Amino acid sequence: MKLLLRILILGLPFFLIPMSPPLSPAAKAEEPDFFQPPSDKEIPPGPFGDLVRRGERIFTKTGQFATRYVGNDLTCESCHLDRGRKPFAAPLWAAYVSYPRFRAKNHKVSRLGERIQGCFRFSMNGTPPPLHSETIRSLVAYAFWMSRGAPVGTHMKGGGMYRMPPSRLPPDPFHGKSVYTARCALCHGADGQGTVSGHDVAFPPVWGPRSYNKGAGLAKVAKLAGFIKMNMPLSKGDSLSDQEAWDVAAFIDRQSRPPDPRNAATP
Repeated sequence: MKLLLRILILGLPFFLIPMSPPLSPAAKAEEPDFFQPPSDKEIPPGPFGDLVRRGERIFTKTGQFATRYVGNDLTCESCHLDRGRKPFAAPLWAAYVSYPRFRAKNHKVSRLGERIQGCFRFSMNGTPPPLHSETIRSLVAYAFWMSRGAPVGTHMKGGGMYRMPPSRLPPDPFHGKSVYTARCALCHGADGQGTVSGHDVAFPPVWGPRSYNKGAGLAKVAKLAGFIKMNMPLSKGDSLSDQEAWDVAAFIDRQSRPPDPRNAATP
């Protein structure tokens, strides 16, 4: 009955704050634990479980299992860390229950499948899969599974990306380059082109022709700064100061990347 009620509710558009507000260190410590999605061991047998597992494979190895739709070296997991589970990295458990919702980017109330199409177009610099495709159906099923038990129509701690407090000083890309060299280049390369292990991309490129394009969410300095602050360096999130996160984001934003496909003539 709860599942049916949830599905009925999700059929109606509603609005949800897309980014988590800034928190002081004390407030972070006082906040309740993050939502815990179900484990892989709980995925049921049968057609639904098969769809969920297929979605996870596409999510973590997008270029391998959704090849025709991907135009760079990123996967879904490049931005939605820990298989879509990590708080403040747009986790799937918070994404599913926030759609349908109005998006200023396309001036319409979008379904989750349409939002995923946008990820392929902008973050993966590729081609949006059709809404009825196995790729979209599998990814939506995976997100649905991850959100099992999540509250509907309310802000969830750690959902979306972390919203940075205003920078005390204008973001400094020159200082950001120094921070990037010291804290980021080991994984993403001094040239920002990522690193490879065997035939697999170990760490994704953060600029250049094989990274996300200028229409992606992380192409905005404020959003990228929040992502860096809470998630980078990997496994050491919240170790950079706010100013360092702003500065690194400003440095990365100045580098070349593919154009926004909505305005392909833009260099």
